[in-house]
Amino acid sequence: MGKKMKLIILVASALVALCAVAVAGTTPAVSPFKVNYDLFKLYPSLIVYEKSKAEFTEPETCGGCHDDKYKEWNGSLHSMAFIDPVYQGELNKAVKSVGHEISRQCEGCHSPAGVVTGEIKGPGLVGLSAVAKAGVSCDICHSIVALNHDKTPTKEPENGSFVINPGKDGKDGAVLVKNGPLKPTDACGGGFHECRQTEFHEKADLCASCHQVYHYDKHFPIEATYNEWKHSPYSQQGIHCQDCHMVATDTFVKVADSMTKPERKDYRHYFNGANYLLYYLGSQAAQKAGDKEQSDRLMHQYDMAVKRLQNAAGLEIEPIYRKGTLAEVRVRVKNLRAGHNLPTSLTNIRQMWLEVVAKNEKGEVVLSTGSLNANGSMATDARIFNSDGMGSDMHYSDHPWIITAFSRHETIPPKGYKDVYFGIPTPNGSSKLTIEAKLRYRQAEQEIAEALLKDVPKGIDLAKDYGLTEIPKLPVVDMVSLKRDVSATK
Repeated sequence: MGKKMKLIILVASALVALCAVAVAGTTPAVSPFKVNYDLFKLYPSLIVYEKSKAEFTEPETCGGCHDDKYKEWNGSLHSMAFIDPVYQGELNKAVKSVGHEISRQCEGCHSPAGVVTGEIKGPGLVGLSAVAKAGVSCDICHSIVALNHDKTPTKEPENGSFVINPGKDGKDGAVLVKNGPLKPTDACGGGFHECRQTEFHEKADLCASCHQVYHYDKHFPIEATYNEWKHSPYSQQGIHCQDCHMVATDTFVKVADSMTKPERKDYRHYFNGANYLLYYLGSQAAQKAGDKEQSDRLMHQYDMAVKRLQNAAGLEIEPIYRKGTLAEVRVRVKNLRAGHNLPTSLTNIRQMWLEVVAKNEKGEVVLSTGSLNANGSMATDARIFNSDGMGSDMHYSDHPWIITAFSRHETIPPKGYKDVYFGIPTPNGSSKLTIEAKLRYRQAEQEIAEALLKDVPKGIDLAKDYGLTEIPKLPVVDMVSLKRDVSATK
């Protein structure tokens, strides 16, 4: 075969291949995730409501018999899940962008009762019942009768994949039935409700329903807290979410260090995590309303959240020499006690970063990185641990309803670590340098928080309800800091 003929064949083959690629590129992709709309009637929320004559109970009613548990819950993030102004700002943006049907995915976990009863029809709090505004109340968790993780589009926990029913129909009307981990006694419920024991109420599977958030259409895991735990040493040792988040901070530290479960008497309904900002805002609102007891309760939760963050991680500093001269420092960031990645949740929003400063013997700064700018924005040189979200168009986005992939995902797994290297300028005339590293955390970029709080729906008055006449600088928590003197030469 001549060279000319071979060339013609090669060109023809290339054209065929290009045409095939072009055709494939124009053929709509078929999603592998099938939705059972007959089962999930509230889709994209995956809650299944087994409706009966029984109605949901206000948490204050539960407090009549369970006063201590009610007070613990009343200062928790679960109690503020729907009224949270940051969440309401995000929800308002979502509805404007994709409509209420899509945003129902969020509402299903932030106010399940409001969604299954059809009471919530959009952002805002105006006209809603106490049950709807109570968010993740006592009667939400204790009315969950089953989990549907194996029936979701991904066959994994996601977007509220539980079955809920506050009771059943009896001969003389509705009968309330409450579910929990303890074996019922004859006196359980005091005649107000029946009791039923379940296994999943003390397991991470329950929490997974709402702490595993997938994109409503592409089913990309935007929040993968449960999966992070599932593949961790904590899961292998039988340490569940409740064992760390339903106990005091000192107990949480003991659990993480010993990898043993708490004693039954240690459990509380705190559900304490890293969202210290919401505790602070809630305390301000309670103070404005003249409820000092509630304000103090929320500030106690705030202190717990900060202390929890300050016990989660560790740092190491090691010098690196080349040809006998200090060239770099290695800062190791260790996830010591979080049973999920650091950070977790909406990692495209959370910010955990290193601030490193090196000074010579005269106190002169020879290296500075990771400091916040004067307006609260993150420095471009900061070494940050979080994610960058992007939509199907591969453009950056921080909106959960747009994100279908991460262009960058860098978090630290449980009991794992990340090493970061910083170049050091040649220390002229210095015999040693002092290196100080801080691991810092805040819940969002200043600009994002401002945008969300400025877009709260009508009926939420930040000045009247929270005493906010302007958006303040977001508080930053120093999780851990370490200072070490290193020799300039070796």
